[in-house]
Amino acid sequence: MLSFLVRAPHHLSLLWRGLRIPQRSVLCAQSRPRAMANSSSSWEMPLVAVCQVTSTPDKQQNFKACAELVREAARLGACLAFLPEAFDFIARDPAETLHLSEPLGGTLLGEYAQLARECGLWLSLGGFHERGHDWEQTQKIYNCHVLLDSEGSVVATYRKTHLCDVEIPGQGPMRESNSTMPGPRLELPVRTPAGRVGLAICYDMRFPELSLALAQAGAEILTYPSAFGSVTGPAHWEVLLRARAIETQCYVVAAAQCGRHHEKRASYGHSMVVDPWGTVVACCSEGPGLCLARIDLGYLRQLRQHLPVFQHRRPDLYGNLGRPL
Repeated sequence: MLSFLVRAPHHLSLLWRGLRIPQRSVLCAQSRPRAMANSSSSWEMPLVAVCQVTSTPDKQQNFKACAELVREAARLGACLAFLPEAFDFIARDPAETLHLSEPLGGTLLGEYAQLARECGLWLSLGGFHERGHDWEQTQKIYNCHVLLDSEGSVVATYRKTHLCDVEIPGQGPMRESNSTMPGPRLELPVRTPAGRVGLAICYDMRFPELSLALAQAGAEILTYPSAFGSVTGPAHWEVLLRARAIETQCYVVAAAQCGRHHEKRASYGHSMVVDPWGTVVACCSEGPGLCLARIDLGYLRQLRQHLPVFQHRRPDLYGNLGRPL
């Protein structure tokens, strides 16, 4: 049973007063520059929930676990709940992945649409194994981030553009392209009750060009639903998420898979929310659960005003080197 971690100056402690947080979660409160006190009172700041699960090949059991966390998020007052990559299932091999996949109009997404309506909150479904329009021709799927509104309607879909084909010693090879097609484009940030959300998935976080493009297109929140491994997780997970937050001056929300999915695969966990200053403001540990964070868009705008890095960018220079690595 995890205890809560609270490290906050006095003026921030009111953010969390009266919230009942599940004991499986860890809450890390904000630490900001002294001159940047909260610009909004807590009841004006939207609350988001970040769900951490251990998906298996059992789709209905996975839905049951995710639905329990989403209902808890709604009970606690969240307006938007984030689920990780592969929230629907994690299969043992590419053949099982293809067999278990569904189209967007299939049964599983219908269940999540009903869940969103029942709970009255938005859902970020961070990585759905989608049989797309070209399934019959390619026999491959898309890793699709689906955003549902509180009526259960699909308001945005983003298909993962950077596929994870890597070999990390000690972690085992990953060949996402064996079963998955890369998405063709980025999607514009979407206005939600928590702010404008830019959609990405897991391995995308290693490409800062993507996060900068979303920020320049108006994103206030970047989300990286993920299933990080046991070697890259401790080394890179928090570092990359904090870097993406600092360089874009956005909130970063990262729902993660955790624990052992089956005999062939395990994930790192440590779902978190990072504020635009680069501070981890909410986090989970290793096991299933959720964490909560307030999104203070007034603070975000204040920070961008004091540190106007996007006004100082030199895009006329960045594409001119042209030398291969």
